[in-house]
Amino acid sequence: QVRLAESGGGLVQAGESLRLSCAASGSISNFYVMGWFRQAPGKQRELVADILRDGSTNAADSVKGRFTISRDNAKNTVYLQMNSLKPEDTGVYYCAAGWHLTVYHYWGQGTQVTVSS
Repeated sequence: QVRLAESGGGLVQAGESLRLSCAASGSISNFYVMGWFRQAPGKQRELVADILRDGSTNAADSVKGRFTISRDNAKNTVYLQMNSLKPEDTGVYYCAAGWHLTVYHYWGQGTQVTVSS
């Protein structure tokens, strides 16, 4: 059983930056995919960005050019660098890990990100 713990959320103004971290209790190098999701109030959870074991990444159109996902296998940590934040980026951000693409087996508890206009 792997536990994921997100940190780095907070309240910022539009245009500012945040870096989220996801620390795993075990090795993340075994997982095929690590992802960041978010859920805004009243909306469904959506994929923000993911990173595969080979280092390739994918990001939602709404965050391309602003958000960057990365992983440090030595630290068992995945990051989400968020720049030029917008009010519509507000939500709870979750880290997840999966053995297969699009199937996530482990989830963190989430960290709140609030962007004021």
